[in-house]
Amino acid sequence: MTRFQANFLLTVVALIWGSAFVAQSTAMAHVGPMTFTGARFLIGALIIAPFAWREWRFLRARQLAPNRGDAAQIAGLGALLWLGAAMQQIGIIGTTVTNAGFLTALYVPLVPLLAWWWLGRQPHASVWPASIGCLVGTWMLSGAGQVQLQTGDLWVIASALPWAVHVLFVGRVADRMAAPFLVACGQFLVCGGVSAAWAGAAEPLAAGALWAAARDIAYTGIVSVGIGFTAQVIGQRNTAAADAAIILSSETVFAALFGYLLMGDRLTSAGWAGCTLILACILAVQLLPMWRERGRAAA
Repeated sequence: MTRFQANFLLTVVALIWGSAFVAQSTAMAHVGPMTFTGARFLIGALIIAPFAWREWRFLRARQLAPNRGDAAQIAGLGALLWLGAAMQQIGIIGTTVTNAGFLTALYVPLVPLLAWWWLGRQPHASVWPASIGCLVGTWMLSGAGQVQLQTGDLWVIASALPWAVHVLFVGRVADRMAAPFLVACGQFLVCGGVSAAWAGAAEPLAAGALWAAARDIAYTGIVSVGIGFTAQVIGQRNTAAADAAIILSSETVFAALFGYLLMGDRLTSAGWAGCTLILACILAVQLLPMWRERGRAAA
């Protein structure tokens, strides 16, 4: 897979995640955040389990089956996934879909900073202005300064750190193991299992409530988790983490679009300008490094 194909795949992931914000919000009228998170990630694990099993057999036949260290890294990714997803889901109860999309995007500038500090990896110069541009664009999308932080907003802000660390390492682990489906399935099981255990201990659950949220759970479990998060693992094997963070931040644009189509949300002129700025930053972070590489090759 080329870098351009990987970035295109991650753009599709952002579209899927943007659409999932609507389902994540409406489901909270029926079930608790841990119940919802546990159900959708366990469904996602079930969806890709056959592919993960095939990878496991392939690696075992070549005496490359994951060891305890690999299992620990997958479990670590699952813990990061759980922290990000759980805090975001709790936050959605006390904030709007637009605010949640905007505040989740705070992980964008954290990824290149963490990559520089933690891995010593100098990002392409376009990443820095593009990161700032994405934050400015999401600020404009949220109402250009009219956001008032509530308890739910603080939960979503807190989720930015585990999201950033997850984006930074998920591609590295999957690429080293050459088993993206196995990595994805393992982290889904950890995230879903911890959430389900928490829900069983702390959240009341009635069959009628679960049935009322079934459509939202099924959509986010099959599409957002099973397809979206798995495609993220595959795509990030072939692109830089900082680039991936900026591309994935376009989920705020898609969240606004689906909010417009499905929930009657309407954007102001500042919101449309923010969408345009985010898309410009996404294109810049994809195209500028490619132009530089072609220029060097021509020289």
